[in-house]
Amino acid sequence: MQARDWAFASLGLSVEPGGASFAPASADASFRRYFRIVHGSRSWIVMDAPPAQEDCRPFLKVGALLLEAGVHAPQVLAQDLGQGFLLLADLGAQTYLDVLTLDNADELFAPAIGTLIKWQLASRPGVLPDYDEPLLARELALFPDWYLSRHLGVSLSGDDLAAWQSVCTTLIAAALAQPKVYVHRDYMPRNLMISQPNPGVLDHQDAVYGPIAYDPICLFKDAFLSWPEARVDAWLRQYHRQGLMAGLPLTADYVAFRRDADWIGLQRHLKVLGIFARINYRDGKPKYLADTPRFVRYVIDVAVRYAELVPLAKLFEHHVLPVVPLV
Repeated sequence: MQARDWAFASLGLSVEPGGASFAPASADASFRRYFRIVHGSRSWIVMDAPPAQEDCRPFLKVGALLLEAGVHAPQVLAQDLGQGFLLLADLGAQTYLDVLTLDNADELFAPAIGTLIKWQLASRPGVLPDYDEPLLARELALFPDWYLSRHLGVSLSGDDLAAWQSVCTTLIAAALAQPKVYVHRDYMPRNLMISQPNPGVLDHQDAVYGPIAYDPICLFKDAFLSWPEARVDAWLRQYHRQGLMAGLPLTADYVAFRRDADWIGLQRHLKVLGIFARINYRDGKPKYLADTPRFVRYVIDVAVRYAELVPLAKLFEHHVLPVVPLV
């Protein structure tokens, strides 16, 4: 394998039997693949990102910003962008998702909140792409295009289409009105590693400059596990309190912040429904569809709480809930 041979040569290791091991390290929803090299007591990660499908340059840029901010991100030890190979420091073999329970969540989320605040405090405009109206709109369009149309066979028209377009306008306006910071865009337990210092932060290549509430709600309303609402609210309050004390540009009104978090979270949940359907039908990776009912639940729980979002709740009641069981 080319990635293995390149990485072994970069490290001065032998590919002979009995030498260092080379094995898959994790699965990924993109075209990127990750492998772990182990030699004695040392280990490294190799990213194989085919240049035709993936661009390593954003990963390198954002990784440098994370390290500058004092966040524990993987150091890049060697690179070959022509082949799409990166040799990275290994931040550990266990993700937060592997170990989180109701009993240890407070202990693990505390440093995750602190790390997120550290990352946001380092924010500067003009460094990362803006999370602007076209990007927000393209993400929302994934829901009707892939989840409704391709997955459920539903095509919106008439009043339903008008309701959807109105909700999109509302969500985009609310997102653009939030204070702007660096946004990881996938700051969730699957991308946080149990490490020293804790956590290690991975999968950061899609970072942008945008709504401050995006990453906090992403952390606590995850793609792969759900928490009781009371716990989610307590963690959001903890982030809000600590962020204010640290000097982040947060509104002092927690109720207003919670609304911001709910609404940008809703934008993300709709996007992810579309992405998980697209990954299934376009990329042949069906396992992610099993987690879509979790996002249907997230959408309904938020939409019924705000008068402006009731049309979305009704759209789901008519077209989604009859065929998708809630979790």
